[in-house]
Amino acid sequence: MLSDDRVLDSLDERYSYSFDASFGTFLPDVAVFPVTTEEVVNVIKLANREKIPVTPRGGGTSLSGGPLPVAGGIALVMTRMNRLLEIDRDNLVAIVEPGVITAELQRRAEAEGLFYPPDPSSSNVSTIGGNLAENSGGPHGLKYGVTKHYVIGLEVVTPQGEIIRTGGMTVKNVTGYDLTPLIVGSEGTLGVITKAILRLIPKPRARKALMAVFNDLIDSGRAISGVLTNGILPAKMEILDNPSIRAVENYQPIGLPVEADAIILIEVDGHPAAVEDEINRAAEICRRYRAKEVRVAENERQREELWRARKLVSPAITQVKPTKISEDATVPRAKIPEMFERLRQIRDKYNIHLVVFGHAGDGNLHPNIIADIRDKDEMRRVEEAVGEIFKAAVELGGTLSGEHGIGTMKAPYMEMELGPVGLDMMRRIKQAWDPDNILNPYKIFPQPGQTRVVLSE
Repeated sequence: MLSDDRVLDSLDERYSYSFDASFGTFLPDVAVFPVTTEEVVNVIKLANREKIPVTPRGGGTSLSGGPLPVAGGIALVMTRMNRLLEIDRDNLVAIVEPGVITAELQRRAEAEGLFYPPDPSSSNVSTIGGNLAENSGGPHGLKYGVTKHYVIGLEVVTPQGEIIRTGGMTVKNVTGYDLTPLIVGSEGTLGVITKAILRLIPKPRARKALMAVFNDLIDSGRAISGVLTNGILPAKMEILDNPSIRAVENYQPIGLPVEADAIILIEVDGHPAAVEDEINRAAEICRRYRAKEVRVAENERQREELWRARKLVSPAITQVKPTKISEDATVPRAKIPEMFERLRQIRDKYNIHLVVFGHAGDGNLHPNIIADIRDKDEMRRVEEAVGEIFKAAVELGGTLSGEHGIGTMKAPYMEMELGPVGLDMMRRIKQAWDPDNILNPYKIFPQPGQTRVVLSE
């Protein structure tokens, strides 16, 4: 079925596919590496016949546990189906296999004067297939949306081992049920993506960025709302709180204001004249909301320097303690200041190291809890805090996930957002597609009696 060099079954080899970037370790019984759609079909048909669980995975960068082989079985590693088949300038599309690295697609599109906006922080190592499965986002989500907004067609292998094609090459396609967005974000529970047709857009002609420094986190939240309600739609708008700023400076000093309560980074893009006007107006609005300092990048080098702070946050905070729990609870933009306040209360109530950064312009905050898995008491407090973070987001009209997906980490809280009927409707869709529960079991849906994530056992 597959050559021997693409089937790994020793303990050390399997261990490499037992974890992702979230939490927990689950050994698959075997890891296989298909290189064609036909090989995926053969693997799935065998698994379906023998009732063997199959967990598709790409680069393993998921923060929600989507590619964890919780039930053992087959880890279906898609990284060798990595051909960028075509960039079609006339139709503004790219046709790719799932193992293409996201940043490689972005580079190839830019070389053609085009733009693929979805830009998860892991883009240098994450695969397009994983991005599609988890419906990834990134800083550009504020202006350009998330991955699902750029997928117009798919080739998918069903849980029965059949090949279906959804959508196509046209931007408009309203024929029957729209299965493309159902597959995107389904986390490998409904089918295995073997090819994707992605929408590209013209590359913006200019871009400019600024950093605004605040003495009060709540003021920074109000400034974010102020920019958006004054007719400016930034390409990116990110926030770092004081613990994030200090972590970056301790990790790699770059001259950040360590006494500030928060900084926000804003980037606008588009026509050069519009970019100049909008960045100046954004700076003026930040000052109006009591920014004590605003730094506007005067050239591309300074722009890249401003963004270094954001890029360094994740590696920096892992220096504090060894265990990082990354959440992406998202609230409506107008609720950002209130969510900041709720997060402060949760941090103090549970005495945890809670760091907040993220895509504040679209309400997609990243509360990160830094802990030590060896400290059982601390991990139990973290479990309680995670539940309260999601409760706060939902109570403020938000959602469990803005871009990371549900996986294993958020499954216990699904009913909190969807209600029992909404969750049951999703279960019925899964049952209709995959009655034998072959594909990526124990994901998205909570198990009976599961009401919170367990990190302390």
